[in-house]
Amino acid sequence: METYSNLEKLSNDLKNLFQNQNKKENEEESYFDFEIICEQNQTSFKTHKSILSSRSEYFKSLFDSKMKEYQENKLILKDISSPVLFSILNYFYSGKIEINLENAIEILFFSSKYLVGELIEISSNFVQKNLRIETIVDVLKLSEAMHFNQLLDFCYQFILKHFQKILTTPFFLELEENHLNSILSNDNISVNEFELFQSIVKWGKHKSDIYQEKEQLKNQISKVIDNIRFINFSGNDIENILKEDLIPNQISEKLIQFQKLQNQGNQQSLNEFIQKEKSLIFKSRIRFNSLIKDQEYLKKLREWINDDDFFFNMKLGFSAQIDGFDCRRWHDVVDNKGKTLVIIKTKDNFIFGGFTQVGWSSGKKRYIPDLSAFIFSLRNDKNNRNPEKFPVQKGLEEYAIAYDYSTKGPTFGAGTDFGLISDLRTGYSDFGYTYKLPIGIKEWGTNESKSYLGGSEKWIVDEVESYFI
Repeated sequence: METYSNLEKLSNDLKNLFQNQNKKENEEESYFDFEIICEQNQTSFKTHKSILSSRSEYFKSLFDSKMKEYQENKLILKDISSPVLFSILNYFYSGKIEINLENAIEILFFSSKYLVGELIEISSNFVQKNLRIETIVDVLKLSEAMHFNQLLDFCYQFILKHFQKILTTPFFLELEENHLNSILSNDNISVNEFELFQSIVKWGKHKSDIYQEKEQLKNQISKVIDNIRFINFSGNDIENILKEDLIPNQISEKLIQFQKLQNQGNQQSLNEFIQKEKSLIFKSRIRFNSLIKDQEYLKKLREWINDDDFFFNMKLGFSAQIDGFDCRRWHDVVDNKGKTLVIIKTKDNFIFGGFTQVGWSSGKKRYIPDLSAFIFSLRNDKNNRNPEKFPVQKGLEEYAIAYDYSTKGPTFGAGTDFGLISDLRTGYSDFGYTYKLPIGIKEWGTNESKSYLGGSEKWIVDEVESYFI
């Protein structure tokens, strides 16, 4: 016995059956027994109950229950456009459908509402594969309404990854309160927290009507304010926010106390206050674009720092790509934090940095002593070197940190072993004056020593990151 199959012809024959009968010029009697009308433009499509019920659980239940639509042989659909309805009905007959960026969400909505199992999977996969900032909010809301948990999780991951970009678009304003709280409570967002607060204010105005009283706007903002990380704000940012009087009084009081302790420079009291509060507003985020996600880098840094309390609790508090290439902004965030890890990536992909137990304060000191400070190199393809640590030379500890000025970027060593100018975009190095030179380089001041960390004596910065508790 042999079995023959010609599914392609069957598909084409059924497609022609549907399409020919629904051509406007076709006025002949047919065997169609059910009519579906698109309310948007009153377009009518002739179909078969048997086909509809076999292709959709919704239609099967509709016909089995002998509801009004079954008796009248007619159904009016209000929530679908005519072209998409035609495509889906054509799919019912032929098993073929063209999904594109323009119709994918509408097809997913219809197939979900009207229980077209395999089309849900097809359209959902397409939407997920082609998710864009312009469609993310619509897909998020649809996934939530239809309980598509897998697609919903994917939407949230997409938002977390692209949050800084989404923040500045009109689509951000369309997010609901529960969406924002789910997103903002996550530590893994790459975002400038002050810009986030400004966008939250815009969101609050959008949701509460810009013409409403300040108290109503304040109430709207209060619904998500607990998830904004004020610890990453500069002193000036906090002052400006307090002047605007848009946050709840209990948070304002905490920020005033936090700012007071920060200005006093008492790191122990500040840490005790933060630990006591146990609030997300005083917890930094971990950011996606960290330069030290590489496990080898992390292993080496933990070994070199030799302080697990710092290592496992440190957070990325400053990222130039997110927070801005500006040394004053850097000092606003990093000053008075105590132990600080600085990592630099150049345009030529050199990665290096330094660690200090003391940190910065913009105290206008030319040098800050630090017995435990060190410089390190994580990636050095030019010299084909593995990660290396370079401690401060004995007798030169008083020069460990240089130029503690608000107009200077992070600078290690007199000489200068390495430092960044005020715009944080250009760095320079005269490595080996204060910190030990690597094996194989005998003298400070040579082209070899000057170019060791960044590939040349001067280099262009791609990213600056600073970690602290």
